[in-house]
Amino acid sequence: MTFEEYTVAMRRTANAGLSERDALTNAALGLGEAGEAQDIIKKHLFHGHQLDRNALIKELGDQLFYIAWIADQIGSSLDDVAQTNVTKLQRRYEHGFSHVASINRSE
Repeated sequence: MTFEEYTVAMRRTANAGLSERDALTNAALGLGEAGEAQDIIKKHLFHGHQLDRNALIKELGDQLFYIAWIADQIGSSLDDVAQTNVTKLQRRYEHGFSHVASINRSE
């Protein structure tokens, strides 16, 4: 599946009747799904649970839904978001991540 195919599928279940303001608010609040992914990892690392990879994938998918919705609302795409992030990281860590580069980065 491509990002564009995902976005088309996302639009089927996004609340299309909302104003831009309310859609952005709804989607931004939906990013709180990150807490559910964090909880799965916390329980694995600190509570002795097996890592529930399927549950984690579902929670990451929920986050992707809201990220795609926000991008769509501002006239962007997941391709744009991904490429912008790669460009930023390449500029920030020209030779790949290192602790020294992280500590001394200019941005």
